[in-house]
Amino acid sequence: MFSFGLKKGLRHRMCGIWALFGLSTHTSIHSNSSFTKIHHRGPDAWRIEFDNRVKNSCIGFHRLSIVDCLYGMQPMKLHQYPYLSLLCNGEIYNCHRLREQFDFKYETNCDVECILHLFAAGGVENIVKNLDGVFAFILIDAKEGRVHCGRDPYGVRPLFRLYSESGVLGVCSEAKGDSVLEILQNFHFMLSVMKSELNGNSYNLEPFPPSHFESYEIDEDGICTLLERKCYYKIGQKPAFNPLVPYEDLQKKSVTENIRTLLTASVKKRLMADRRIGCLLSGGLDSSLVAALTVKLAKEINLPYKIQTFAIGMEDSPDIIAARKVAAHIGSEHHEVFFTAEDVIQALDAVLYHLETADITTVRASVGMYLLSRYIKESTDSTVILSGEGADELAQGYIYFRDAPSPTDAHTESLRLLKDIYLYDGLRADRTTSAFSLELRVPFLDLQFSSYYLSLPEETRQPQGGVEKHLLRSAFSNTSLLPHDILWRHKEAF
Repeated sequence: MFSFGLKKGLRHRMCGIWALFGLSTHTSIHSNSSFTKIHHRGPDAWRIEFDNRVKNSCIGFHRLSIVDCLYGMQPMKLHQYPYLSLLCNGEIYNCHRLREQFDFKYETNCDVECILHLFAAGGVENIVKNLDGVFAFILIDAKEGRVHCGRDPYGVRPLFRLYSESGVLGVCSEAKGDSVLEILQNFHFMLSVMKSELNGNSYNLEPFPPSHFESYEIDEDGICTLLERKCYYKIGQKPAFNPLVPYEDLQKKSVTENIRTLLTASVKKRLMADRRIGCLLSGGLDSSLVAALTVKLAKEINLPYKIQTFAIGMEDSPDIIAARKVAAHIGSEHHEVFFTAEDVIQALDAVLYHLETADITTVRASVGMYLLSRYIKESTDSTVILSGEGADELAQGYIYFRDAPSPTDAHTESLRLLKDIYLYDGLRADRTTSAFSLELRVPFLDLQFSSYYLSLPEETRQPQGGVEKHLLRSAFSNTSLLPHDILWRHKEAF
């Protein structure tokens, strides 16, 4: 086994995972050439590794340091399990609870270490069912000749898979990368190397499905055979892991109290970072709730800095005015970015490049977020960014929910939107922030919070009196968290 890499001064950049199996013609020079095509993404450190125990394989890692900046380098290997190698792009919020629950002997302070312990204790399904967080991982078991891949339930962390009928497997993750195009360019290099070996054989290059894991057998030449593909989670299902808020505690309180408790707990989990935390703030309900809870909790846990909030729009637009009012109310360090039609025109090519789609709705909703992310990167030191993505899908925030034929139809539509969120709003949010090496965290897509919300009676989650997200608003109506007019402000069209 040999590896080579570089460690830099700790800068706030993106991380990504990269693996290739089954190419007998690849060399260290070719693989390094392919891997360094994504080096411009600016990692804190990088490594590319060849393991002689798994013939014709190569794995690589670009790193953004968020937790355990010193010992979180990958591929991760532990003295306890020398035959396992882990690449993971993720944040695991219950890593400490898992250590206590299963008496794991951690060797680092890196949150993803728990994945190796869970696998050793019960296999890949034991991993995905016990993780509370967002993740995309590749785990190689050299002793058994297996490679396992998995992705979080909502697909918050991107993962792409190339698989040919001749058994060549390529996997690449772009949680903080420039765009899907970079991943495709990386795979296009693989294809140029694979051309003589494929001999006309077909291959598939597609997003790895959220809520799934896959296991492959690796033969003596590195050729991969799919052994199992399984969906381990259905949207709305109660998660299998022990939650941060015990379910018995929820039985003692009202629905609105539980909504407040669980959303607060979701935000608190996402304050785990060694980098400065900020919030996107549009002045709408979703981002305002997240920002207000973040500021409140940051004071309670004594974070050594003031939470920054970021708004963008035309000068004196309704969103800018509303966001300004929220920031003054919660006491954040507020930043406003104004843009013109010329700014949009100049950014459009870059936005299209990063999104890798020309869908007008997605592009239109992405330009502002792209410009705001650029400002955050260039003008502040915030790296971990919380936002309100997922609330419209979960809490029936889109205006057309008012016209749903029945509560059941509205519920079914919520499930559909959440299942596909990684293709639309999730893609937009990830691509525009990751273009500038920011890590986005989305409290509304917390598994315990979302599963509880979806378990409530269907009729209570519908718009009431023409007001969308009525239940969510009502849950915070008797608190001072937000001004009343912000709490009941209608969604602005974009």
